Amino acid sequence: GLSLKDVTFDFKLFLFLNALFAIGSFSYSFLLVYAQEFGFETSFIPVLYLVFTGVASLFSLPFGKLADRMSRKFVLILSYLFWGLVCLGFVYVESHVGIVFLFVLYGLHRAASEPVQRTFVSELSPTERRASMLGAFQMIVGLCALPASVIAGIMWTSFGKLTPFYVSLALTSLTIVLMLFVKE
Repeated sequence: GLSLKDVTFDFKLFLFLNALFAIGSFSYSFLLVYAQEFGFETSFIPVLYLVFTGVASLFSLPFGKLADRMSRKFVLILSYLFWGLVCLGFVYVESHVGIVFLFVLYGLHRAASEPVQRTFVSELSPTERRASMLGAFQMIVGLCALPASVIAGIMWTSFGKLTPFYVSLALTSLTIVLMLFVKE
């Protein structure tokens, strides 16, 4: 059977920090709702979605190559920094052009994170348990991501629309610090 005692400390730390990040990184739908409340016309919201998905598609392969050349950890930290800048930007940006740029940064975050996370999990996992560990990783991150948007929605409604960004920025900062302790 699958057991966490079968994996290294680095895998456990990586799993924990990605679960922590997942709790703080709410759905992109909040970004779209924020943009609409900021004053973007409803008809322009799909364009913002297209911006971040297009950027993510264009930059996924280059970030994968960068991760191969430099390190997985470097690219993941870069990804978390992009997300942190997105959160910070939604707090401080005051122009439509600035909001569009934040969707570009969000696309860069997505391009740098998702494929590199899975590769990192594969490399940290024991060879004979790689598929199980990928499944466990996806399950744990998914279970943490599930309530993230509900929690963000409660914070948005109860404490103001900027609160989820502040909380996510704090969790992202903690994730970046913890990532420094993961060995590749």
